[in-house]
Amino acid sequence: MSNPVIPVQVKALIPTNAGVAVFVGNEEKIFVIYVDPNVGSAINMFLSGASKERPLTHDLMALVLAAVGAKVERVIINDLKSGTYFGRLIITAENELQQKKIIELDARPSDCIALATQQKAPIYVSSEVWDEVEDMSDVLENMQQQQNEPSPGEDDES
Repeated sequence: MSNPVIPVQVKALIPTNAGVAVFVGNEEKIFVIYVDPNVGSAINMFLSGASKERPLTHDLMALVLAAVGAKVERVIINDLKSGTYFGRLIITAENELQQKKIIELDARPSDCIALATQQKAPIYVSSEVWDEVEDMSDVLENMQQQQNEPSPGEDDES
């Protein structure tokens, strides 16, 4: 990692009309990456540890990686162009002679986040992206408070 990176975690997943808003960040800042509903669902299942009847796409990817002695080492959200995030999937593989190979792949940040969440690998954001994104901490906090407030008439007993 030659460029400085900031460690982040998935802070929340909130469904939207077009997919899922994935709130990513740390104590300093939180920003949003919008993902399609299927990847959002996969991230949610990995976070909650939900069992699945059959392997989903990200499960299959993890099985293939494991079969060849590889694993997700880390992911980096490394670029932001015209509102589109870019990611790097860093995979390590070790053979029987203990020779280690590092593979870096271009990938959608949504898939990177899903695989990192599934394999409990760290998620990083490049300092360039970090400096560019808007802090959405207050937005997330307000949304979570609204979700926790009872609806009008909900706490009335009949």
